[in-house]
Amino acid sequence: TLSEHNNSRSYKKWLLDLKQRYQSQQIKAAIQVNRTLLEFYWDLGRDIAERQLENVYGSGFYRKLSNDLRQELPDAKGFSPTNLKYFKYFYELYHQEIANRQQPVDGSGADELFSIPCGHHVQIINRCGRDVKKAFFYVRKTIEFNWSRSVLMNFLDTGLYEREGKA
Repeated sequence: TLSEHNNSRSYKKWLLDLKQRYQSQQIKAAIQVNRTLLEFYWDLGRDIAERQLENVYGSGFYRKLSNDLRQELPDAKGFSPTNLKYFKYFYELYHQEIANRQQPVDGSGADELFSIPCGHHVQIINRCGRDVKKAFFYVRKTIEFNWSRSVLMNFLDTGLYEREGKA
């Protein structure tokens, strides 16, 4: 009947709306998890840098810390020696710039840094070295245009900053 058809159409529309709302919440949750993990990685990088732990414990420090963290947190991922070094680089690259800002959410602070995935930061660190202005340029572009990692890598490889950023 006509009323069953309308109810069916209404139900399907509602079901689609529920699906979209659920997926939207999943994305928000993933973004919040990313932000929280990046804040932890920042703090860990700061601890390593400020305590000069490599100097204290020698060249095997990252391997030892990696093994110890894996033992203490067996379900956690991402604590390879290489990643631990990246956490320190992440902190060292941006900390001075952020410390110089009066408000971290003024368009060039920690809020931006914690808005893009860790894998994006690895690519930015690899390509920008210690050039914090260049790194922030790519962070901002990633946020502005919602770049995937492959799109970011393409723009890093083609020197977008040199063509556009310094202008």
